[in-house]
Amino acid sequence: MVPLVAGIGAYYYFGDQPAWMRVIGLLVAVGISVLIALQTELGRAAWAFRREAIIEMRKVVWPTRKETTQTTLVVLVVVMIMAILLWLLDMFLAWAVRFLTG
Repeated sequence: MVPLVAGIGAYYYFGDQPAWMRVIGLLVAVGISVLIALQTELGRAAWAFRREAIIEMRKVVWPTRKETTQTTLVVLVVVMIMAILLWLLDMFLAWAVRFLTG
């Protein structure tokens, strides 16, 4: 954490230097911070989580374009049907309230 904060501070402190030099310095500070973090228990756990997440992402079966289109159309039709039903319910309730209140 300290090298990262120092790198960010140096990035702004050396504002008169070319941007590419400051970016390289910042990237070095980030790299050092990552290496230090990987030496801690929390850092190793985070790296293991990342590795397991990548493995799980490879197992995902993504839908085809046709399946995605069909599912989207089904959702749109159901939304339209529900909108019509709610509109009719609203009309009925408005009629009932007008009937009861005169």
